[in-house]
Amino acid sequence: MSAWKLSGEAPKKIVQAALLAHDEAWDFPEELVVSGREIAEDKPDDWILEVWLDRKPTASDKKAVVGLFAGDAPALAAEKLPEQDWVTLSQQGVEPIRAGRFHVRTPEYPAVPSLVDFVIPASQAFGTGQHETTAACLAMLDLMKREGLVVKNHADIGTGTGLLAFAAMHLWPHAKATASDIDHVCAGVVEDNCRANGVAMGAGPGELTMVIAPGTDDPLIQARAPYDLLIANILAGPLVELAPDFASVTHPGGSLLLAGLLQTQEAEVRAAYRKQGFRLARRVTNGDWSILWLRKSRVR
Repeated sequence: MSAWKLSGEAPKKIVQAALLAHDEAWDFPEELVVSGREIAEDKPDDWILEVWLDRKPTASDKKAVVGLFAGDAPALAAEKLPEQDWVTLSQQGVEPIRAGRFHVRTPEYPAVPSLVDFVIPASQAFGTGQHETTAACLAMLDLMKREGLVVKNHADIGTGTGLLAFAAMHLWPHAKATASDIDHVCAGVVEDNCRANGVAMGAGPGELTMVIAPGTDDPLIQARAPYDLLIANILAGPLVELAPDFASVTHPGGSLLLAGLLQTQEAEVRAAYRKQGFRLARRVTNGDWSILWLRKSRVR
C-alpha cells in the first residue's frame, strides 16, 4: 500500500488555527491524518501542516485541507513516501524521558534504577511518552499521588499504548484499572506492553481490563463506573463532546485528567466541564499544550 503526504508551510498561529478547525470539523475525511509542527527549533514561529494518506491525494482531499484555513491557504506539496511504517519509524531511536517519578524508554535504552521504568516500543499506537501531553500527564499523575489523591477505580480513555494506565496502576496498585481506545490496533499493542512491563491483565484489583470502544460507550465501561479518576489524553473537540459522558461515569468528588488540548482551546474545554459540575484543581502547560486536573463537585 502506497503512502502519500500533503504539506504546507505557514506561520505558527495559522497552522494552529487550521489544527483547531480540523479538531472541530466532524465531516473531515477520516482517512486523512493531520498534524502540525515547527519546522526547526531555531524557527519556532515557522510551522508546517502535514497530512498523511494511504493513497495518492485527490482534488477533493486537497480541497478539504485547504478548507481548514480561514484565509489564504499555503501552497500544498504532494509527496509519495517510501513504503515504510512511518508511525513506527518516527518513534524509533527517541531519547528516554523523565516525568515525575517515571522513566519511559524504548527497548534499546537502559533502565534507570532509581525511577519507575516503563518500556514502550515503537508501535502503531500513540503514546510512547515523547509527546508533550503524554509526558505532562505522567508528571500530573505523580503530582496527584504526592498530594494525597486516593484512587480505587480508574480508567484511561483513548489509552493508545497503555502507558498512562500503567502509570496510574503503579501509583494506586490496588485499584481497579480500565483502559479503552477506539482503535482496534491498540488491543494488541496494550497486551504486548503489559507483558513487557509486568502489568497483569484481568478484571480484579491491580489488573488491567482493556476495551475497544468510542469514549465511554461500552457496557463494561459503564458497569465498572463510577471512577475516582478518569484520564483522557485525546483532542479538544472530543473532550468537549464527551463532557456529559465523562461526568456520568465519574464519582462525586472524583478527578479528571484531561490533555490533548492546545492552550488556545483550554477555555472552551473548561467551560464544557464547568457545566457538568467540575472545577479546576491544577493546570500545567507544556509547550503549546494545557493539561488539566479537574475535580467533580460532591453536590449537584
